[in-house]
Amino acid sequence: MLAAAPRLGAVRLAAIDGPSGAGKSTFATALLDELRRRGRDTFLIPTDHFATWDNPVAWWPLLRDGVLEPLARGETGHYRKLDWTTGVPRPGALITVPPPEVLVLEGVSSARASVRPRLSFRHVMNGPDAGARLERAVQRDGESDRQNLVRWQAFERGWFAADRT
Repeated sequence: MLAAAPRLGAVRLAAIDGPSGAGKSTFATALLDELRRRGRDTFLIPTDHFATWDNPVAWWPLLRDGVLEPLARGETGHYRKLDWTTGVPRPGALITVPPPEVLVLEGVSSARASVRPRLSFRHVMNGPDAGARLERAVQRDGESDRQNLVRWQAFERGWFAADRT
């Protein structure tokens, strides 16, 4: 990964993509831990900071315009993280993203076709079968989100096929 050239200005952009419950967050955490152990300046942006049940991928311009384009110019980026503490997404904290050596995007659609030319590293997690992934996601998010997660999995299948993730 560090041997790969930066493609977002001076920033190496890494994307950890794949369906819900596949292990993306666990892998991203391990990657960040290893990069930091090697003394690399890193920053993590989960797509969960943007996506909602009703807007799974169309939020991308917020990330592109607020973070990726400024970083490509060597400038600090900003975005407003969604706050899910009430169970309903609402605008949360303003996040400042100074240009890191490695920016890791983690989550569904993070390696979408439109950003691939800027990626220095891309890893798509497949995880176990859909049923096992659903149970992992329900365990993580709660039984009350089961129906949302079932709909999300159906959306993901279509998204990954159309985007050729």
